[in-house]
Amino acid sequence: MSDNKRSQAITQGIQHAPSRAMLRAVGFTDGDFNKPIVGVANGYSTITPCNKGLNDLSFKAEQSLRQAGAMPQMFGTITVSDGISMGTEGMKYSLVSREVIADSIETCVQAESMDGVITIGGCDKNMPGAMIAIARMNVPAIFVYGGTIKPGKHKGQDLTIVSVFEAVGQHTAHKIDDNELLEVERHACPGAGSCGGMFTANSMSSAIEAMGMSLPYSSTMSAEDEEKLISSGQSAEVLVSAIKKQILPRDIITRESLENAISVIMAVGGSTNAVLHLLAIAHAAKVELTIDDFEAIRARVPVICDLKPSGRYVTADLHEAGGIPQVMKMLLVNGLIHGDCITISGQTIAEVLKDIPETPRTDQDVIRPWNNPMYTQGHLAILKGNLSTEGSVAKISGIKNPKITGPARVFDSEETCMRAILDRKINAGDVVVIRYEGPKGGPGMREMLSPTSALIGEGLGDSVGLITDGRFSGGTYGMVVGHVAPEAYVGGTIALVQEGDSITIDAEQRLLQLNVSDDEIAHRRAAWQSPAPRYTRGVLSKYAKLVSTASKGAITD
Repeated sequence: MSDNKRSQAITQGIQHAPSRAMLRAVGFTDGDFNKPIVGVANGYSTITPCNKGLNDLSFKAEQSLRQAGAMPQMFGTITVSDGISMGTEGMKYSLVSREVIADSIETCVQAESMDGVITIGGCDKNMPGAMIAIARMNVPAIFVYGGTIKPGKHKGQDLTIVSVFEAVGQHTAHKIDDNELLEVERHACPGAGSCGGMFTANSMSSAIEAMGMSLPYSSTMSAEDEEKLISSGQSAEVLVSAIKKQILPRDIITRESLENAISVIMAVGGSTNAVLHLLAIAHAAKVELTIDDFEAIRARVPVICDLKPSGRYVTADLHEAGGIPQVMKMLLVNGLIHGDCITISGQTIAEVLKDIPETPRTDQDVIRPWNNPMYTQGHLAILKGNLSTEGSVAKISGIKNPKITGPARVFDSEETCMRAILDRKINAGDVVVIRYEGPKGGPGMREMLSPTSALIGEGLGDSVGLITDGRFSGGTYGMVVGHVAPEAYVGGTIALVQEGDSITIDAEQRLLQLNVSDDEIAHRRAAWQSPAPRYTRGVLSKYAKLVSTASKGAITD
């Protein structure tokens, strides 16, 4: 070694001495300082059953990292429960938590100069939050999903949390009694895991697997099954290999892999929230992706899985039927995904799927044969018109009436709308408008599962339209349109709708239209005034100042 290099090494050793001293206190020894330091972002909490099992997965990952020659550093990140806060003021924090999760992971990994990170999450915002951080930082990373909840059982039927929301509407309509409502509540959620249908959590885990950022089959495993624990350990081993090979997230999260994710979301009948989250992940990864790209992919990808909320089966059934690899292989052989995209293992998608059959097993009907899909085109449509010039998102599968024109029933909050539904003041043919619930106006873009489920429970799901600048739960279905942009708070046309105005929702024409003259709309706009912000301090106030329109993913940077 030259004198200059020896001097540099001595200087670096002196500079790093305080860091080494502190790391010794948490278990590092002399031989550990040359190993990669890998963060374990642990989303464990008992706030929600979605995250109840994450500690075990995190400890398994930690153990496997050590065995693979890395030094783990575990840290916590938050979650909130969408299902528990649904219909309350607390739901305004749900989408905000996506940004808090992303920021917390980025802060820990970057502050401590970690060489990689394994993120372990369960509830809806854990996944996009982790992926936004991973894409921003661009250090080797892998995502581990906490797993789906197993279905509840009652009277021979599979139950999910959405069953309870719909039972509330059935009870209001006097279709079930107090005891039946209580029995549905008691049986709907039997243990740990995220909501069991192809709702937002399972949709996003499926999208991440399709992107190549998690291991094959891992996105549909049940939280309480042994294979989920094994998968967490395997994920840690794969991450250490990726660190050695320097396989970076932005090598994996590309335009093509995001198109793969969208195609899978369409094929499985996934959540409307996937649009919002994939746009945000693309932005973090510096990939060009727009809301119109979802419509282009929808037009060519069929829905081939019969899954709740509009179908019959839960995600645990999809796993038994072949999982996301089976869905992807069918898409691959029909030219609808890119097989050359790299995955976290270093293999391409085509290599990962090499041994998967081209057709689904005949002893199951969760995954339909290619020539007999549920629907010939995707279910997530982008609607535009004078009510949504930037676009809006509708889930159009399973609806009996793809077009409705009716009088507007206008509500400036979810609560006022919910009261009207429960008081039986909404009638067949109405178009319900819930506004000032957008990213800025809410703030936080609450999900409207309570009103949509109540309408379905009352038997109005096929005859009443609903539009909002807020969001919908992944468990929502029916003639509903969310993410209406521009939102009411910034003066979007939805703010100008008056009670009784005629509104058209046309899924076939992808149209969302206020049937009022341009002159009248201009007159109303001139008289409109932006309301005062609902929050002036704290995280919701900061979020409202930073957040973008929904058509760009409700991003904050």
